[in-house]
Parts: sequence; structure tokens; C-alpha cells
Amino acid sequence: MIETTPSFEQEYLTVHIEDALFGIPVKKVKDVFSSQPIMPVPLASSDILGVMNLRGNIVTAINLRERLSLFEQANPKKGMHVVVEYGDELYSLVIDSVGEVLSLPPETIEAAPSILDPKWREVTSGVYKLKDKLLIILNLDKILKNS
Repeated sequence: MIETTPSFEQEYLTVHIEDALFGIPVKKVKDVFSSQPIMPVPLASSDILGVMNLRGNIVTAINLRERLSLFEQANPKKGMHVVVEYGDELYSLVIDSVGEVLSLPPETIEAAPSILDPKWREVTSGVYKLKDKLLIILNLDKILKNS
């Protein structure tokens, strides 16, 4: 009898920015909520919207649309927030909308195709082919390393 190692599915929160569908590992997500007041930070890079107070914690709000070099939104502060932890700090990734949680076997996730924008390939852990769309799995360590 051949023994096989069990394949544990990984869960991803799907988020939308324009027509693109991204996956964020659920184990990294601390909170999800709609619009919240954001205070600008002088001299911050253009993809940093500012900071906000989340239950007594200061959270840096990042315009994920701009960080991924997508078209600018009319009012980026009106999007949804996905709060993640990187290092010892909390960051809010501001996106257009939140989808569902998908459980995917790791062996079904493929390497990013060469036709994917180089900026996206840099911050991608892989892609998963859905029926009618490509789910781009985000590598939060790479997205947040310079924040």
C-alpha cells in the first residue's frame, strides 16, 4: 500500500480591484470592514492613504490599487478594508470589494504566467484557474516589505 501525505486545503479571501480577482491568505486576515476615517500622513508615499484608529491600534492604510499599478479610483478612501498583520504592525489594504473565501488544494495553484504584468508577478505567490477567471494569490510579505 502506498502512503500519501494528506493535502490540506488553504483558504483565501477573494478581493476585487477593478476586474481583477486577488486572493489573500485567510490566516493573515485580522479584520474586514467598510469605509473608515483615514488621517493623511505628510510626506508619505502616494500609495499610503494615511493612518486610522482601529479599536485603539494605529493601522496604516495602503491603496492596493495604486501599489499594484492599476487605474486610479475617484475616491480610494471609500473602498473596503482588509486588515492584515505584517511583522508587529497592522495594515489595511484598501480594495474595491470583498468576495468569498475559497478553499484550494495547494497543488492546484500554479506559477504566475509570464504574460502577467511584471509588477504583479513580483508580488504573487501563484495563480488559480477558476471557471471564468484567474485568481491571483497575493504574497503579503512582498507587498508590505517596504511599507
